[in-house]
Amino acid sequence: MNRFVPRSLIAQVALLIGVALLVAQLVNFALILNEREKLSLAQNQGPAITRFASIASDFVEAPTDLRRAVLEDNSRRGALFRIEPAAGLVAADKRDPKLEERLRQALQEAGVGALDVRAALHKGPLPGLRVRAGQRPQDVSVLLVSAQLQKDAWLAGAITTPPRDPWLTTRLAAATILLYVIVLGATLLIALRLTRPLRDLTSAAKAFGGRGLPTKVRSSGPADLRRAIEAFNEMNERVSALLDEKDRMLGAIGHDLRTPLASLRISLESADSEEERQRMIGKVAEMGTMLEDILVLARSGRVREEARPMDVAALVDAVVEEFHALGGDVTMEPTARVVAEVQPILLRRAVRNLIENALKYGKAATVSVRRDAGEVVIQVSDEGPGIPLDQLDQVVQAFHRVEGSRNRGTGGTGLGLAIARTIAEGHGGALRLANGEHGLIASLVIPADPRA
Repeated sequence: MNRFVPRSLIAQVALLIGVALLVAQLVNFALILNEREKLSLAQNQGPAITRFASIASDFVEAPTDLRRAVLEDNSRRGALFRIEPAAGLVAADKRDPKLEERLRQALQEAGVGALDVRAALHKGPLPGLRVRAGQRPQDVSVLLVSAQLQKDAWLAGAITTPPRDPWLTTRLAAATILLYVIVLGATLLIALRLTRPLRDLTSAAKAFGGRGLPTKVRSSGPADLRRAIEAFNEMNERVSALLDEKDRMLGAIGHDLRTPLASLRISLESADSEEERQRMIGKVAEMGTMLEDILVLARSGRVREEARPMDVAALVDAVVEEFHALGGDVTMEPTARVVAEVQPILLRRAVRNLIENALKYGKAATVSVRRDAGEVVIQVSDEGPGIPLDQLDQVVQAFHRVEGSRNRGTGGTGLGLAIARTIAEGHGGALRLANGEHGLIASLVIPADPRA
C-alpha cells in the first residue's frame, strides 16, 4: 500500500484533499441531480394538472348541451379531452400515486368534486394527439389523467408535457467538475504556500552541511512555520559560530605547537651523536607534518575560498608538472578541456595527495581527467598492490592506514585520502576507490559546469 502513497508532503496533501473532495462532489452531484429531476418533473407536470383541473371546472359549470363543445375547444395545442365510461386512458398498472394526489388537490382547489382520480405518465406519442413539430417520438411525454365526475362518467385527458431537459445532467456534471477544479486548485495553492518554507528549510540545511556561511531562510508562511524558520536560522548561526571558534582554537593550537617544535629541533641539532640527532630530527619533522595535515583536514570543510569556473585538466596538469620537477614517475594522459566550478587551492591539494599516495605505494602514477554524465572525474591509478576489499571504505577515514607501521616513510600519517575525500565532498562530489588490474584506482568526482 505504501508504494502507492506519494512521499512528498505536497503530493500527500493533494492526494488526500483530491480524494476527499471527489467523494464529496460525487455525493453532492447525485443529490442535486435527484432534486433537479424532481423539480423538473414538477415544473413540467404542474401546468398540465392545473390545465386539466381548470377544464374540469369549466366542464362542470357549463350547460349540458355545451359541455362537449368545451372539451372539443380545449382539445388542441397538444391536449385531448373526452368523456369515458370507465377510467379512460390510464391503465391500472401504470398509476402514479403522487400524480394522483396532486391531481386530487388541484381539482379540490378548482371546486370540482371528483369521486375518484387516475393519473400516469406515458412515454411516446398517442394516436390523435398532436405533438410539437420536429419533436422526436422518444422525447414525447404525455400526462394521462382521469377524474370520475359521475358514477358512469369519467373526464379523461391526455396532455403533452414539455420535454425533459436533455442537458440537465451535462450541465450539473460540468458545474461539479468546475467547482472541483476551483476548490482543489485553491487548496493546492494554500498547500504550496505552506510547503514552500519547508522546501527552503531543506535546501538551506543541505546547502550548509557545516561548510561556508549558512544560508539564511526567509521567514514566511503561517506563524508556526515562521517561528520554526527563525529557530532554524538562530541554530545555524550558533553552529557557524561554534565552527568558527573551533577554527580559531585549531589555529591557536597549531601556532603554539609549531614554536616548541621548532625550538626542539634547534636543540636536537646540537646533539653529540649524528645518528641519534638525525633520528630525533626526523621524528620532529614527522610531528610537524602530521600537525599540518591535521589542521588542513580540520579546516578543509570550512575554507571560504571562492569557487570559480576553471579548466580542471589544466589545473591537474600543473600539479603533475610539479611532480615531474621533483623526479616523480607521473604520467598525464592527453585530455580535452573540462570546465568545473572549483576551489583551486583545495582541489590542487586533493590531487597532490592522491598522486603522493600513488607514488608512495605504487611507485608510478597515471593521471587522467574526463567528463562523464555531468561529472568531472580526476582519476589517479598506480602500479601497487591495491587495497583489500574489506578496507576500501575504511582507508578514507582519518588516521587509518593499510600499512601497519608507524614509520611515515612507509605508513604516512593516514590523512592524505581523508583530506582528499573531504575536499571532494566540499565540492559536492565524492572520492571513489577501486582495485584495478595493476593497482589502486582513485577517482575524485566533482560536478561539471553545465554551461561548458
